[in-house]
Amino acid sequence: MEKLKSFYRKYLRNSIVFSAVLALAMNLFIETMARHSLIGSLRFFAESPAVFLFNSFIIFATYSIVLLFRRKIFWYVVISALWVALGVTNGIILLNRMTPFTVKDMANLGDGLSIATNYLSTATLILAIVGILVLVAGLILLFLFAPKAKRKVNYKRSIAAILIVAIATFGAWQGAVKTKTVETFFGNLAYAYRDYGVPYCFISTWLNTGIRKPDGYSEQAVKSIFKSGELSKDGTYKVEKKDEDEKHPNIIFLQLESFIDPTLVEGFSYSKDPMPNYRKLMKEYSSGYLTVPSVGAGTANTEFESMTGISVKFFGPGEYPYKSVLLEKTCESIPYDLKNIGYSTHAIHNHRGAFYGRNKVFPNLGFDTFTSLEYMNNVVKTAKNWAKDGLLTDQMIDAMKSTEGRDYIYTISVQGHGKYPTEQVLENPAVSVTKAPSEEQKWQYEYYVNQVYEMDLFIKDLTDRLSQFDEDVVLVMYGDHLPALDMTEEQMKNKDLFSTEYIIWDNFGLKKEDKNQAAYEIGADVLNRLGIHEGLLTKYHQKYENSAGYMKNLEMLAYDMLYGQDYIYGGKSPFKPTDMKMGINPIKINDIVKIGEDYYIKGENFTEYSKISLDGEVLDTIYLGPTILGLKEEVDPSDISRMKISQVEKNKEILSTTE
Repeated sequence: MEKLKSFYRKYLRNSIVFSAVLALAMNLFIETMARHSLIGSLRFFAESPAVFLFNSFIIFATYSIVLLFRRKIFWYVVISALWVALGVTNGIILLNRMTPFTVKDMANLGDGLSIATNYLSTATLILAIVGILVLVAGLILLFLFAPKAKRKVNYKRSIAAILIVAIATFGAWQGAVKTKTVETFFGNLAYAYRDYGVPYCFISTWLNTGIRKPDGYSEQAVKSIFKSGELSKDGTYKVEKKDEDEKHPNIIFLQLESFIDPTLVEGFSYSKDPMPNYRKLMKEYSSGYLTVPSVGAGTANTEFESMTGISVKFFGPGEYPYKSVLLEKTCESIPYDLKNIGYSTHAIHNHRGAFYGRNKVFPNLGFDTFTSLEYMNNVVKTAKNWAKDGLLTDQMIDAMKSTEGRDYIYTISVQGHGKYPTEQVLENPAVSVTKAPSEEQKWQYEYYVNQVYEMDLFIKDLTDRLSQFDEDVVLVMYGDHLPALDMTEEQMKNKDLFSTEYIIWDNFGLKKEDKNQAAYEIGADVLNRLGIHEGLLTKYHQKYENSAGYMKNLEMLAYDMLYGQDYIYGGKSPFKPTDMKMGINPIKINDIVKIGEDYYIKGENFTEYSKISLDGEVLDTIYLGPTILGLKEEVDPSDISRMKISQVEKNKEILSTTE
């Protein structure tokens, strides 16, 4: 203890100097974790000293609050622990995906924890929990026993010093932006973190959210986007339900998790083509490159763009509209627009219904039903515990058969999801990697390409069955983003990390028309090919795709619809949340049987996620099959008649309960 006190008296009295040195060291640590290399961090310092020092100054500013306390050592450790946590978390995330850690990820904490076992071993998770507990215990002991400064805090001087540091930080921030030392728009989040530093970029994802009010935003500006006569007489968009006589096809969007052509990545060879069926379909049907908004992660943002026609680049860096504005309000989308001309709308996903908050967001996007993993049987999983995609074929066909009219179905696959193992996990794989830059990459790609190969077989089965379906069907397929395999632009044959490939397949003879487009354009493009022009943003994309001011006006419309005054709708959004039903097939209780002292529930469409519930409380249940459940706890016989069936997802959230 005496040594600690001596250290304090000798070195910590000059808090400013100590804070500056500590900030430099902390920034070096954070960048080392981000680059997984001390040499890479030092190279960043040497090549971009102004950026490195600017980020160090940000860290230094946070240490200034130490001036308010006598337990300076304790508060230095607390602040340092937070920065270390940022560095370590970002480093771990970048080992598993290509998108760095953002403030928005903290809103996705529950989702992240729910799939942590897919990425990290049980031993690693236990070690992380133990480490957190040890840290908390250490902080408590440090608070109790760390020495205090003998002098009382001069709060006037300390607050004045903190204000000076805050003003200096603000000035440095503005100066860095004006001199282009750093940028405020991140076209590529991973590149931004690499070029502008982790502390600055992480804080930017906190400060910069939503869509900023465009310059010149006004009612007149919004209404002048469309030409006279294209909307209503007063220049607004009126939503009208139409009972169209014209026959339109069923429309299916199939978003394939991390699905790309592996042969586009240079430096690898395979024993055979990993995706022969998809490649064949690209030659026979309309296809091209699809520009998606993320790399290695961010499935929900590709969904958002293709459903709404709005670019997520208008939002803050790393933001998920699913986790922000769409939890609070509705947004015009293709599902809403197609409902106006008689379509039923369905979402399907072979993963958790509450992931990305989809069970809460999809009613605000106009879906009538949402079938998630909790409503599916016969689920086969990959070696990394993701549901395989083959079961989605029946789910899509069941959705179309569930209604008499035409259907819009948005299906989200999950089989191709990472993490991709760095050791061999597949025995006798269908496709082998015959050439790779390293042993670890060989096993990563061998696992990945075999998921692609199986997804390709699923696509063949799906198109074969839809070919025989007795209704017209359009099937739009594409990858949501590149896999989290640490790819670089130089490795890609098309030199683009933000491109996947799409196909517009049909069973009634659409003309083949190839072109490259963005995810926020593909919905309007598909509808245009089908002669459908319903929807505000559908009309906008179809009429103004190649016009001057295209993106600027799209951003103004998006702001008006989600954050502004709804001028384009006459002052009030016409879209109401749907009364969305979870699952296509109704879950029913037909009978409750007592055998001995045990109760059994007989019914229909039970799954492994079906639980017996009583007055909202989930009871201990055993799944015995799709028509029978067993109750594993005692209940009062008078309560038996009130028992219901709830679908309960992995994190114990109840998704639905029988009436």
